[in-house]
Amino acid sequence: MTAAAQIEKTFREEHGRVMAALISQLGDFTLAEDALQDALVNALERWKIDGVPQNPGAWLTTVAKRRAIDRIRRASTQERNEVILDNEATDEQEETEMESIPDDRLKLMFTCCHPSLALEAQVALTLHTLGGLSTPEIARAFLVPVPTMAQRLARARAKIHNAGIPYRVPPADLLPERLDALLAVIYLIFNEGYVTTAGDSLTRSDLSSEAIRLCRLLVNLLPESAEARGLLALMLLHDSRRETRSDAAGNLVLLDDQDRTRWDQAKIREGIAVLDEALTLYAPGPYQVQAAISALHAEAPTPDETDWQQIAALYGTLVMMMPSPVVEVNRAVAVAMAQGPSVALTLLHRIEGVDDFYPYHAARADLLRRMNQREAAADAYERALALCGNTAERAYLQQQLDSLHNNTF
Repeated sequence: MTAAAQIEKTFREEHGRVMAALISQLGDFTLAEDALQDALVNALERWKIDGVPQNPGAWLTTVAKRRAIDRIRRASTQERNEVILDNEATDEQEETEMESIPDDRLKLMFTCCHPSLALEAQVALTLHTLGGLSTPEIARAFLVPVPTMAQRLARARAKIHNAGIPYRVPPADLLPERLDALLAVIYLIFNEGYVTTAGDSLTRSDLSSEAIRLCRLLVNLLPESAEARGLLALMLLHDSRRETRSDAAGNLVLLDDQDRTRWDQAKIREGIAVLDEALTLYAPGPYQVQAAISALHAEAPTPDETDWQQIAALYGTLVMMMPSPVVEVNRAVAVAMAQGPSVALTLLHRIEGVDDFYPYHAARADLLRRMNQREAAADAYERALALCGNTAERAYLQQQLDSLHNNTF
């Protein structure tokens, strides 16, 4: 492997760990990022000559801290300089300290997802600081201009600094609600990769993979969190179907039509094992319920063997745990498979606040079609099309509408 390739690999694998160590000691997001960039430039020069160090992450941390000190000296901020100089470590000390950095990464996770930051800022800062994604990469993922994303990141860092947001794991009484927010951000990142909200591609595997990586890290840092394990299991089980969710032309392939022999069995086995571990902690939560639903799909050899009764029952539990229009729409779809479209349509019509939620209209259109109410079904498909921003999903909805008009169902 070339030095440049090794640097890129180290950057992806160690970015969150190194940034956590730097922010912990420097107390400044921007200074830490600038210092790490300086260290990477230095690595590109030195590793070609000296070879890759035994502990690349520790090497980057040591060099980045020295570069930060140089920056502070140049800025003549003597007070901050003295504080950092007191914390300066030798190379040998640094490699030992790297073993304790997981606590710093946990602090960094909670700082990035602090409730005083806007949700979009939490997502962007988590991907940038812990995931190592560049500003252009995040901007492309969420279809916003690079300057807009850069401003979003800058405002988030400024908010942390100016508001004095603490760099720490929340106290015990606040941990549950703050952990819920952190899990929600990770799942939002995953879902944006699993079904992009807009654009030509149905999926963005890099985002989903990054969410899974972050969740693995969180499970390692909080091994007693059943819901962290539940989310990891859920994402693994969903992601096992990634390669079959679209055909060679990029067209959407529904669950019942997917080639189940191509599902990633290793991810399915791991997802079910992680879910089993979560259940042994006896702290049930919505991510575990969703993972159980996904496991039932994964374990069914054929669509006809899917246990829809159990899935519908689990959705009933999920509605009680986290009542929301999204969950209720999914429950109605499951009930349609278990008890028929008429019962499900009654459930759908009871849901409020879904006029702008395109999956509601898509589900309603499908139920109406199955009940041979073609005119109402066509209206529902058209409403869904007007709201859907993903090209692959729009193509599927248009195909359904055209088939309805042409009587080819």
